Amino acid sequence: MGTKDAQFWDKAAPKYAATPIDDAAGFERTLARTRALITPGARVLELGCGTGTTALRLANATEHYLGTDISARMIAIAQEKLATARPAELNGQLSFRQGTASTLAREGAEYDVVICFNCLHLAGNLSAVLGHIRRLLAPGGLFISKTPCVGDMNPLIRLAIPLMRLVGKAPRVTSFSAVELEEAIRAAGFDMLANERHGSKDSDLRPFIAARAP
Repeated sequence: MGTKDAQFWDKAAPKYAATPIDDAAGFERTLARTRALITPGARVLELGCGTGTTALRLANATEHYLGTDISARMIAIAQEKLATARPAELNGQLSFRQGTASTLAREGAEYDVVICFNCLHLAGNLSAVLGHIRRLLAPGGLFISKTPCVGDMNPLIRLAIPLMRLVGKAPRVTSFSAVELEEAIRAAGFDMLANERHGSKDSDLRPFIAARAP
């Protein structure tokens, strides 16, 4: 991900923040499942945290939760939300900063859990991103993902995305199927623990995946 990606999401951030969650029931199932996988005292990193909706719901189940995003504007909105969300109840457990999988991996910090919701298809080369995530995890750490699999979508949608990107109406998207995603996660050295569907709609093409690092 680069400057153009950051610029796209900076511009999209206000509208993104104001858009309601499309499938609230599916989102709640994902939150509950994720919370059940986080062990007490865990250090959690979220990649592509957007405006902090997931982070604000899960941070109190962790030792510390760091939400990161390529967009400075997304992070600014997340910080505004944190400031008005009774932050004392989080006891300093939650913070936000700008960053990507590659920039964070270079810093050398390790986390017990890395969460990546709705952004693997936006992060560029899938195998490279998964390699960065593996480096970010402590031995035995947990990778949790739920992301659209563009390769399983209607071919017309797949054709429309590049055209929309040309006119600035869509971000860069990497196309892969759910099968290809699982294969890539295994190839990156992870052991699969779960591959579930949490969506309330049959058309939801976002598998919830939990995988453990060696």
